[in-house]
Amino acid sequence: MALNLSRLDLATLYERDIALWSEAMVDLLQQGQFDQIDLKHLIDEVEDLGRRQRDRLISSIRLILQHLLKWQYQPERRSPSWSKTIRRERLNIQTYLDDTPSLKRILNPEWLEKTYQTARKEAAIETDLPLNQFPTRCGYTWEQVLDDSFFP
Repeated sequence: MALNLSRLDLATLYERDIALWSEAMVDLLQQGQFDQIDLKHLIDEVEDLGRRQRDRLISSIRLILQHLLKWQYQPERRSPSWSKTIRRERLNIQTYLDDTPSLKRILNPEWLEKTYQTARKEAAIETDLPLNQFPTRCGYTWEQVLDDSFFP
């Protein structure tokens, strides 16, 4: 790509076109021009990359919990799409954990409970059931959340 930009230009480029800024960073890194790198924004992006990976995992967990609640507390409305969502997100979780094994540290009781609280509220919204219809504490274990055959 061979962009010839100053650090100030790179910082401005970051605000205007992050995709082009990213290409410029890759180009500078590949060329070994470390003194030209927009280090401040590069650090921000690397930190954000880890958060995005974690957030993808949590999003899948939240969707599973939400659909398990819907499945359990609104059995008359069960649909194939609910079970497909649960199965799909379980596959996604396995992929995320295979690709980023350090994310397994999230599979602890604290994260399960924290994620459950959001899923509980979302299930109430989606089902039109009162929030207090759903248990205040998560009634599922990690093993159940991740088990392909578990449906309450």
